[in-house]
Amino acid sequence: MVRLRQPLQLETAEDIAVQALAFLAAEPARLSRFLTLTGLEPDEVRGQIDTPELLSAVLDHLAHDESLLLAFAASALLAPEAVGQALSVLQEGKRRPEGA
Repeated sequence: MVRLRQPLQLETAEDIAVQALAFLAAEPARLSRFLTLTGLEPDEVRGQIDTPELLSAVLDHLAHDESLLLAFAASALLAPEAVGQALSVLQEGKRRPEGA
C-alpha cells in the first residue's frame, strides 16, 4: 500500500481521481449511485472527464462513503487518506486563477 509522506502534486491527485472514476465505472451499481447522488448524466461525465469539477466530485463521493473509500483504496493500493489529500489538491487547484 502506498503511503504518501509529502504533499501531492496536482497531476498525482488527478491520477487518483481518474482511477477512482474507473473504479466506480467498473461496477454499474456504483456508477449508478454516483450519478444519482450527483445528478450527473453519463454524457455529462464523458464530456467533463478531465475537469477538476468532475474529478473532485468523484473523490468527494468516495470520501462520503467509508466502505466505498476503503474498497477503492485497497484496489488502488493507496492509503485511504490519499483520497482526501487528492481531493484537497483538486479543490485548491480550482480556486487558483489560471496561470498562477
